[in-house]
Amino acid sequence: MKVVFLVDEIHISAEKTIEIYNQGPEAVVDLVKELCAGFNALRAIVLEQTQSSLEMKVKIIELEARLKMNSNNSSKPPSSDGYKKPKVTNRREKSGRKTGAQFGHEGTTLNKVENPDRKIEIKVPDFCECGKDLREVVGNLKTRQVFDIPPINKIEVTEFIAEEKVCTICGKIHKAEFPTTVTQPTQYGANMKTLMAYFNDYQFLPLQRTVEAILDITGQKVSEGTIVNTGLHLQSSLKDTLATIKDDIIHSDVVHFDETGVRVDGELQWIHVASTETETYYEVHAKRGGAAMKDIGILPNFTGTSVHDHWKPYYTYKDCTHGECNAHNIRYLKDIHVNYEHEWASSMIGFLVELNRRIKALKSEGLTQMESQEMEQWLKRYHNTILEGIIEDDEKSPKLFNKRGDLKKSKALQLLCKLQEYYIETLAFMYDFNVPFDNNLAERDLRMQKLRQKISGCFRGENSAQVFCDIRSYISTMKKRGQTALEAIRNIITGEPVPSKV
Repeated sequence: MKVVFLVDEIHISAEKTIEIYNQGPEAVVDLVKELCAGFNALRAIVLEQTQSSLEMKVKIIELEARLKMNSNNSSKPPSSDGYKKPKVTNRREKSGRKTGAQFGHEGTTLNKVENPDRKIEIKVPDFCECGKDLREVVGNLKTRQVFDIPPINKIEVTEFIAEEKVCTICGKIHKAEFPTTVTQPTQYGANMKTLMAYFNDYQFLPLQRTVEAILDITGQKVSEGTIVNTGLHLQSSLKDTLATIKDDIIHSDVVHFDETGVRVDGELQWIHVASTETETYYEVHAKRGGAAMKDIGILPNFTGTSVHDHWKPYYTYKDCTHGECNAHNIRYLKDIHVNYEHEWASSMIGFLVELNRRIKALKSEGLTQMESQEMEQWLKRYHNTILEGIIEDDEKSPKLFNKRGDLKKSKALQLLCKLQEYYIETLAFMYDFNVPFDNNLAERDLRMQKLRQKISGCFRGENSAQVFCDIRSYISTMKKRGQTALEAIRNIITGEPVPSKV
């Protein structure tokens, strides 16, 4: 007996059916077994094709979502957006005021000084056209001031002459000592070294362009090696200062952490940053995760609140509390809302923005914490939004299975689970008003490193990246404490004391 399975039907003739029936129960049982086996085979094919179809559908959705990704709904940098401006969902309330400075705003108009460096008098003619002598006539004076810099295309050379005398009686030799900063027969002074470091390490000019800029400004041609040696001298002068900055960060209440990739001699390495409102500390490491954090030595000794993105190695440190960056969360939520059309994501964005606005209002009233009853209401709303999201995801997301037969989590469900599991870290800014809403401070501090790489390219030389990071740690810290970059560089060259935290 043979059962023929077709794509559209399963066919057994009437005569064959009667023949099998007349053969007795065993023949009927065998037929049913074969039919069941055929149906099971067809069912397996249908399930496989259905799964494949769902996988293709998900891939299409993900590829379409990838095409829609920009700096507003993902971690892609703004430079990847191209010329087309991304559509931004702006939840800020309109104030109704015109753009620009508002009435009563204290402007930055250039004001006249009482004692200008020089004065140029502009006289009227001695005689009027009618012949009258104007030299004895008392007139009125009007002034206008021009602010400019003097020509600086000529370098100033200072020669130190140290006297040496021999006593005519006892023969003792008396030598006048040169200043401790003057150690070579010829050398560059503090202002020139400051200019080199300012252009190369702060304005990110490559060595060749730094040489060109200094030549144009001062008329003096310096070598690239001199600029490199200036950076090395700065780094060696910063050891104690950097140790103090690092120690201050370790003992801070709230610290922002982040990392970004850089090229060093063509190899991928990572710049790690630890930031507070008054300190910045950078360090280069070959690794991104726990090994680097351990070697840098801040997180293993830190007991405050660590603010960061959802990079899991941060959570291996249990002695400190953690706060999630909600700027990252909002970008991920925008991705789910715009590209996958999940409404719960829009509700969660609105919740986070509204809660942040509420906390800012409480802070402006001088409060340092939220009342527990109000906090419970916000927390209940947060978890209700997550539950709504789980229901919506179950309705909208295709059901896919992995090789073990377990149901795969959709991208939306993965985000929901993260928000549910890490709700304390996500809402850390509500529980502790000292914790910020996002990790923008660390991201701003790292942005300069990415800008340097775009302008000057990768670092060359094993120690070049760390030299740059040490100098930038110092400059960024001093700028946070009220100094200009030029002041900070010159002070470390001349050995001036480092200002304390404000």
